[in-house]
Amino acid sequence: MPLLLPPLSLYIHIPWCIRKCPYCDFNSHQANNDIPEAEYVAALRFDLAQDAVLAQGRKLTSIFFGGGTPSMFSANAIAQILKDAETIIGFESDIEITLEANPGTFEQEKFSGFRAAGVNRLSIGIQSFNDSQLKLLGRVHGRDEALRAVDVARNAGFDNINLDLMHGLPEQSVDDAKADLAQAIALSPEHISWYQLTIEQNTAFYSAPPILPVEDTLADIQDEGQAMLAAAGYAQYEISAYAKNNQRARHNINYWQFGDYLGIGAGAHGKITHPEQARIMRLWKTRLPKHYLDAAASNKISTNLGGHQNVFGGGSDILSPESLPLEFLMNALRLNDGAPANYLNERTGLVLNALEPQWAELTQKGLVEVVNGNLRPTEFGRRFLNRVLAAYAVG
Repeated sequence: MPLLLPPLSLYIHIPWCIRKCPYCDFNSHQANNDIPEAEYVAALRFDLAQDAVLAQGRKLTSIFFGGGTPSMFSANAIAQILKDAETIIGFESDIEITLEANPGTFEQEKFSGFRAAGVNRLSIGIQSFNDSQLKLLGRVHGRDEALRAVDVARNAGFDNINLDLMHGLPEQSVDDAKADLAQAIALSPEHISWYQLTIEQNTAFYSAPPILPVEDTLADIQDEGQAMLAAAGYAQYEISAYAKNNQRARHNINYWQFGDYLGIGAGAHGKITHPEQARIMRLWKTRLPKHYLDAAASNKISTNLGGHQNVFGGGSDILSPESLPLEFLMNALRLNDGAPANYLNERTGLVLNALEPQWAELTQKGLVEVVNGNLRPTEFGRRFLNRVLAAYAVG
């Protein structure tokens, strides 16, 4: 069976932030002077126009503004970007459009403008409601600003809000973590992303590691926190994602189910299926904002691997058949329900036998299973997902 075209999403990267957090390894850059907003919006338009051929006739099912801090941009800028995306690619009628925002950037008029521009889902980077923890994390907001941000968002008309919250923070106790979670639940967002702080390379925390909770404390936080979320009506559907009334993040689900996505902006990544060539390509754009803007100004076309032309081409590669089992499973198995087994064939070209003998061995160990036609991890397997994926490591 030939590859089928999966749904198409768009990721838009806004690389600037007020201050770089010590745990952050994203492509974000502190805005020391005025942000070149107009120039960047124009560059995004040019970038998307060059990638439009990769849509292959599909309209966008979701858009995600990530960063950095996208909410630093004006409502007019966000509106123009969305207008360009609709003109160049097109929107499905029920498109989900998410914008990441940090509490330190909330202004009522601006967020009402975001909503009017078409943003219909807001993801607020709270991280903690504890002022001491926020200071340790290098955040520019405090508890009061975090609480106010949710009020501003509701008053602006947002009825689909995600709160980003971390646990396993420096010197955090089980009670501290539960207090953070209780406050988030009390605000009644539609979605909570609750994940453990990890220390990544190329961060300030990696160079000077803070004292983090011990493993037993982390396990207690995880167990008690998940019980709190379940009792409050938040159903876990992914490793760190919890939704009320089934209001799941459709953009992220498209990633996890091995859908396609365009990526525009400095350092943005994309994944595109080419059915007629039976191949799947990953692309990424040049990382530094200055280089990205310079590329737009030069208007010189460079050719990426695979023949696709884009002036912002940082690089691209074609996924090898040997890598596809791991590529598919490292996404699908993040979901509690996994992904339909037929997606393996439709979206990678592989048949189920390509997962053997590892799948049989992992099934015997109680780590994975097939339920209602879905390839998924067991509850036990979710705790040891790295072990599951290691079975498919290439090389």
